[in-house]
Amino acid sequence: MGPYFFIFSIIISLALTLVNGDAGLIQKTCKTTKYYDLCVSSLKSDPTSANSDTKGLAMIMVGVGMANATATSTLLSSQLLTTKNDTIMRKVLKECSDKYAHAADALQASVQDFDSELYDYVYMHIMAAADYPNACHNAFRRYPRLVYPQQIARREDGLKHICDVVLGIVDHLAS
Repeated sequence: MGPYFFIFSIIISLALTLVNGDAGLIQKTCKTTKYYDLCVSSLKSDPTSANSDTKGLAMIMVGVGMANATATSTLLSSQLLTTKNDTIMRKVLKECSDKYAHAADALQASVQDFDSELYDYVYMHIMAAADYPNACHNAFRRYPRLVYPQQIARREDGLKHICDVVLGIVDHLAS
């Protein structure tokens, strides 16, 4: 059992490292952000974080933001199908879906700037992505009879928090 146990222990150790990423770099990087727990859990859940440097960790978080924005845009588009008789609600849902699609586009635009280490432009794109949900929220405010859905409010906060994490990492990279 001796040599097999040793080999098994090494394999388990490597597997845990791959699943949990470079915990030291992840923790160090996430300490520079406003939402440490969100940062750590997002990065540890991505297997590519194990081999990533700080810029790579930021790129992973950009991907998390793109997934959030795209999923929210898709959700809002699907809700258009269930609100056939309410033209105002359809208009607002369409506007919101478009805004979240623009947020995903802004995050995608930041990727090229990350590659070129143009951190001012990265920052601008991430800030834009974080702001697009405000336009959705404001669209609901324009029509007092419409209630801003709690599910969208949670997704709005989530995208803003993800963007704040990316901005914290960008600040760290640029310094």
